[in-house]
Amino acid sequence: MFWTRRRRNGRKQITGGRHALMPIPLTGGLLSGEVRDNEGKPLAGAEVSIFDRASKRVARSDTDLYGFFAAAVMPGSYRIRAEAGGYQSQYARTDVQWGTHNALGDLTLVPDKTLTVPTPGLYEIDPEHSAIRFVARHIAMSRVYGQFMEFSGHIHIAERFEDSQVEVQIDAESVFTNAEKRDAHLRSADFLDVARFPKLHFSSHRFSRPGGNRWLIDGELTLHGMTSDVQLDATYLGMQEWNGMRAGCTATTELHREHFTVNWQEILARGVPVVGSTIQVTLDIQGVLQT
Repeated sequence: MFWTRRRRNGRKQITGGRHALMPIPLTGGLLSGEVRDNEGKPLAGAEVSIFDRASKRVARSDTDLYGFFAAAVMPGSYRIRAEAGGYQSQYARTDVQWGTHNALGDLTLVPDKTLTVPTPGLYEIDPEHSAIRFVARHIAMSRVYGQFMEFSGHIHIAERFEDSQVEVQIDAESVFTNAEKRDAHLRSADFLDVARFPKLHFSSHRFSRPGGNRWLIDGELTLHGMTSDVQLDATYLGMQEWNGMRAGCTATTELHREHFTVNWQEILARGVPVVGSTIQVTLDIQGVLQT
């Protein structure tokens, strides 16, 4: 069997599956490319969407650690959109033919200057437009969703971003899962023990920016009288003027109950725990710049 290459619209068309990143389907073709930043570095985790002539998304792929993506599609004309947090979206158009591998080459994303860092200053967290939520596994079958209803804090964005700080106080008694008995149990000595430890406290000691609008915030969380290191994986959402100048971000982290000596557990048949040991935490934060 022979493999041939030919140029179409300035891009390589490669026939035969041997050159492909993945098998070429019998009824279609393969489309691949690389997403890089303006310095030529690969962008891992960038989202690539492929749209047909009717603007219907027919494929979606996240780039790997080297910025590569690949998708099998039917023969036709397509529009490709590459996007990543903190960067302007990039578009390309191409045709895919039956039995071919269309290698797009590089798609370069340039930084979105509106998503660099907030204006330096002190931001008070607005609890009415912010939320601290968590998810826990229940008997290895479903998830229990909850949140803390009362909290306060501030974020100080320094002139040198790495010197920024955040501090948050959470009222442990305000835990809410929409089940009165469960909430009472969470407040008891089995879990949060709010009578002895009425507050959860997070204080950062390092900010860093891996790229785009992603921040990593390292700090310490005190819960149930114990302090443990925690890293928040945050996404900066930009600034808006509404009842003051506001900055927004989301953040996620994963907590392990045993790190805070919250060890209550009940085991069902076959060793299934009633409550999972890992808690997923999500924060949606708006901070108001203080003048």
